[in-house]
Amino acid sequence: MSDRPVLVLNAGSSSLKYQVLRPGTGESLLGGHLERLHHDDFAAALLRVSAELADAGLGADALAAVGHRVVHGGSRFVVPTLVDDAVLAGLEELVPLAPLHNPPAIEGVRHAREVYPDLPQVAVFDTAFFADLPVEAATYAVDRTLAERHGIRRYGAHGISHHYVAAEVAAFLGRPLAELDQIVLHLGNGASATAIQGGRPVETSMGLTPLEGLVMGTRGGDLDPGVLLHLLRVGGLDVDQLDDLLHHRSGLRGLCGLQDFRDLQAARDAGDEAATTAYAVYCHRLRKYLGAYLAVLGGADVITFTAGAGEHVPRLRADVLAGLERLGIIVDPVHNGTARGPARISADDSEVTVLVIPTREELSIARQVVEALAG
Repeated sequence: MSDRPVLVLNAGSSSLKYQVLRPGTGESLLGGHLERLHHDDFAAALLRVSAELADAGLGADALAAVGHRVVHGGSRFVVPTLVDDAVLAGLEELVPLAPLHNPPAIEGVRHAREVYPDLPQVAVFDTAFFADLPVEAATYAVDRTLAERHGIRRYGAHGISHHYVAAEVAAFLGRPLAELDQIVLHLGNGASATAIQGGRPVETSMGLTPLEGLVMGTRGGDLDPGVLLHLLRVGGLDVDQLDDLLHHRSGLRGLCGLQDFRDLQAARDAGDEAATTAYAVYCHRLRKYLGAYLAVLGGADVITFTAGAGEHVPRLRADVLAGLERLGIIVDPVHNGTARGPARISADDSEVTVLVIPTREELSIARQVVEALAG
């Protein structure tokens, strides 16, 4: 694999994360995070980034390409894709499937093409890993004609992370990826679970959008759609208010006003009832998905925690897996409490291996960019 540096951009609604990496070695040469950006700030932000990179000897002539994280590729974009005008237009057409996530990514691509006109721009999609989900997992039980007309299916999200972590698990264990039945729990501000069989996903918690599934920082995950109809008819909320409720006023924040796990733990320890309930709801939903995926896989070889809370909150890992000895899952409290970086936290007599594996989505993107350019 080429080790010329790749600039990876992750544009959010009000932020821009960037990192320059050598795909072969995984070395990070430079990175940063610009926050509190408005829509009109992205062009200026990218110019700031390019100037910083140039000062560090990482100008356009030193880079191999620019890689972009794009949340939703729909059914059209299922592999890393070299961006041209037609692809950019195609991304615009997918905005209704990810109205909060795709527009900033599109802005990032558009301005990066202006700042780096001679570099290849490659879009890497969070949904791509799930493009070939089994039909029974991807299909919603709604009117088939309507679903086909509007592209309604389970697309998943966090696929870049799940793909990377699954491969890292195999490497850590020294076993072929094709032999492993895995459950990967990506627990950050956004949270998702994926069942992976032989390196390919067979079920995942996020759906048409990243709203479905686990309880998250500000998103509530699974919800009876009748709740929304009730709020429309009886609560007087309109579509925009429901959108705001689902994206910004649900999940942990909706339940207790807190979304950072450090704050949540402190509030629980202080006896805050709302925080205690929020944490219990979070763990309960996660255990439900874990049990379901054990059934889907017919048992798992390994369960892996990753992302912010998954990597850094030992109490959460212990509580989620407590009492599952009959399922062959036993956590070692010492290993769990001291785990840093790639680590095994299961007991020696646990039939199922439990790991903590840090995710590196930017490195995964950089490597997929190089592979795409190599054809």
